[in-house]
Amino acid sequence: MLRHVTPLLLSLMFCLIAVPAVALPAPMSNDELLSKSGLVALVRVLSVTCVSVSKDARTGEALPSYSARVELMEVIKGEETKGDDVNISFHAIPTGMLGPWSVYYYPGEMVFTHLIGKDGDYTTIWWNGRGDLVNKAVITELPTTPGETVEVPRRSGQSRN
Repeated sequence: MLRHVTPLLLSLMFCLIAVPAVALPAPMSNDELLSKSGLVALVRVLSVTCVSVSKDARTGEALPSYSARVELMEVIKGEETKGDDVNISFHAIPTGMLGPWSVYYYPGEMVFTHLIGKDGDYTTIWWNGRGDLVNKAVITELPTTPGETVEVPRRSGQSRN
C-alpha cells in the first residue's frame, strides 16, 4: 500500500510546487534593465526609514513601506551625479508570498541597482533590478514603526547632497 501512496504524494507535491512558480514574472535581461532604467548606479545605503504601515487586504498582515536614502558611489546611467543622495522607495510583502516581489535595501550595504523615477525619488525597476552586492549591510533589521529610522554614518571624506 505504501508503494502506491508514495508516488501519488510525490506527484501531488510536484504539482503544488510547480503551479505557483508559473505565476512568477520572468526576470528582465541585463539589456532590458539598462534600457528601461532611468538611473543605474552603485549605491551605498545610508539610512532606511519606515514611512507607513498598512494592512494587506488579503492577509491582514501589517506591511511597512520604506524610504532608503542612498549615496551614489558610481553612476552608470542617469542624470544624477556621483556623490548625490537619492531616495529609493520599497515596501514589505506578505509573509510566505511566493517570489521576490519587493527589493529591500539595508543600511551600510553597497550594491549595484537599476532604478526608475526622477528628481531624487526612485524605486527599483523590477524584482531582479538589484544587482551585485559589493559590501554587506551593517544593519539587517528594518524599522516597523512609522517615522523610525536606522542609519549608518557617512564615510569621512564623502560628499553630501
